[in-house]
Amino acid sequence: MAKPVVELPISKKPTDAELKKLKDYFKEMPVAEILIGLKFAKNRWSAKDAGTLKVGRKSIIQKEVHSVTAEQAQWRLKNWKMMIANYRRRGYSYPTISRIKKILVQKSKKKSR
Repeated sequence: MAKPVVELPISKKPTDAELKKLKDYFKEMPVAEILIGLKFAKNRWSAKDAGTLKVGRKSIIQKEVHSVTAEQAQWRLKNWKMMIANYRRRGYSYPTISRIKKILVQKSKKKSR
């Protein structure tokens, strides 16, 4: 039985190591899984290219404390138990919550303008 061959136009010539990796991937993995991975990679690349890619703990923390004033930070710290409950409801881990608190403490000490 003849092995199927796929020809793809690509933007630049791959190195020998890259070509070997591609061959290994296509040999070891089902095509459906490769397509799923390529779809994910394309979406991530598009988001990165557009400047909208925000993943991980750092972006979650920045989202929570970005435009918080000193007064708001003090209020959040005074009502910290309620804030923890809200953060846990959103699925934040305890290390993430403690990092948010650390930044809020810093912001609460600064004088607001």
